[in-house]
Amino acid sequence: MTSMRDVHIDKVVVHMGVGESGEKLVKAENIMKTITGQTPIRSIAKQTQPAFSIRKGAPIGCKVTLRGKPAVEFFKTSLGIINNTLFESQFDKSGNFSFGVEEHTDFPGMSYDPQIGIYGMDVNVVLERNGIRITRRRMEQKKLPAKQRVKKEDAIAFLKQEYKAEVR
Repeated sequence: MTSMRDVHIDKVVVHMGVGESGEKLVKAENIMKTITGQTPIRSIAKQTQPAFSIRKGAPIGCKVTLRGKPAVEFFKTSLGIINNTLFESQFDKSGNFSFGVEEHTDFPGMSYDPQIGIYGMDVNVVLERNGIRITRRRMEQKKLPAKQRVKKEDAIAFLKQEYKAEVR
């Protein structure tokens, strides 16, 4: 039985920003589908950046949201790639954290292909406690009490205890 104070992984969002649409984006989507096992959706540019030749509304990246067991498995794999090391600056005040994986070839089963190249990705992890439903439900929606919120210190303690991660 789990306690209401236990922290757990709600979701893991994996994002690849390639900066342009076309063949490069399709390759990134294929890599992400192979690594995560889910079909990615495209990220759209919110504003025009002429210096980078990016137009508003153009697809410039892709992302996948993982929940449940696939999220935990992907997180364990990607944490192993970065040698179980995170920095305090990677955490926000809500206990969520992000880190980057420099090369997709670090994942098991992936190899370098000169036709594809090397793609990096961002991994964003959202932590929560049981009881968060009161903020999301339709009827009698309430604010989450302060003691139920995940704080930066709670997230760091959770990672050290559950995943033997080193936080510097």
